[in-house]
Amino acid sequence: MVNTEHTEKQMELRHFRCVLAVANSLHFARAATELGISPPALTKQVQEAEALLGTRLFQRSKRSVALTAAGDLFVLEARRALAQLEQAQEVARRAGRGELGRLEIGYIASAAYSGVLQTQFSRFRAAHPGIHISAREYAMELLPDLLDQGRLDLAFVRPPLHLPEGLDSVVLLRDRFVLAVHADSVLAQLPGASIAPTVLAQSAFIVPEQEWGTVEVSRRGGFTAQVVSRPGSLVAVLTEVSLGAGCAIVPHSLMATVNMPGVTYRELAGPLISSEIAAAFRRHEQAPAARLFITQLRAAGLP
Repeated sequence: MVNTEHTEKQMELRHFRCVLAVANSLHFARAATELGISPPALTKQVQEAEALLGTRLFQRSKRSVALTAAGDLFVLEARRALAQLEQAQEVARRAGRGELGRLEIGYIASAAYSGVLQTQFSRFRAAHPGIHISAREYAMELLPDLLDQGRLDLAFVRPPLHLPEGLDSVVLLRDRFVLAVHADSVLAQLPGASIAPTVLAQSAFIVPEQEWGTVEVSRRGGFTAQVVSRPGSLVAVLTEVSLGAGCAIVPHSLMATVNMPGVTYRELAGPLISSEIAAAFRRHEQAPAARLFITQLRAAGLP
């Protein structure tokens, strides 16, 4: 009769492995050799397993070993359990190496319009297909705090932008600012390849989230911009331009990607006003998946 004294205790991994080794060979001595233990030690482990389960797993005689009905069912489930355990261990190892995981990324629309977002995502997914990337557009002023609070792993932003201590960034693209005007406006009809900032002194300005371009045009033109609206996203800015509400200083990348009815683009005269896109991240990031992306971004960064 099987001793049920220890049935309240739980089986350990060693019990599973010993039972499966015997089940595979139906021979205690060969199973013991496979496991690298002595036959008496193996016999003890199997007996402990049977005691913990409260039933016999093997029918043993001097000449043969056979699985009982309970043993057949136990071995079937035990093999599944060990396979699942091995899978869990491999998943943990791969996650620790950064091969698996999830990244939460925030971005501004111009990162997508410029192609920077798509380029970096495509490159990362090709190199690390086991990492899931979730991306969402945010208002730019929200991104630094979301990143600092750990709610995002990386953020694509447009400098200049104040970053909390502990965050860092790398510039991925240097573009230039251009003027967006209504297609029927006086500004759209002005002759010449470009428009001087001084010409815009009396214009109404619609200002996007990144106001650096507007500020610099005003400084160069020697005037204070007459801001009539700050609608937020670049699409909202261009929509107001298309409705004749004013002009806007926007990234050049919009010229190739956003063809909105009623809007035309003009170059600005004088030295180029730089329009940058950067990736921001935590300087001392610990998550393996995020660190892999940061390594890629640093390698792609501009001096």
